[in-house]
Amino acid sequence: MPVSLSIKNAPDEVVKRLKQRAERHHRSLQGELMAILEEAVGTPRPLTPDDVLTEVRQLGLSTPREAAAILRKDRDGR
Repeated sequence: MPVSLSIKNAPDEVVKRLKQRAERHHRSLQGELMAILEEAVGTPRPLTPDDVLTEVRQLGLSTPREAAAILRKDRDGR
């Protein structure tokens, strides 16, 4: 059975940005909040290699050449 939630004392700027986000996604504020919650706690999907690369780049990490060679060897051995 669904449960009602409420957010109290949300800063005006946060509410404004949420409303703008909801508008961009063609949703109501309630629909946008539900989408955010579902994404935050939803069932995780397996990461693709592109997902991992994106996360590594966002974190500013770099990998040594040896790691790339190991990955290529593993890939080519399949």
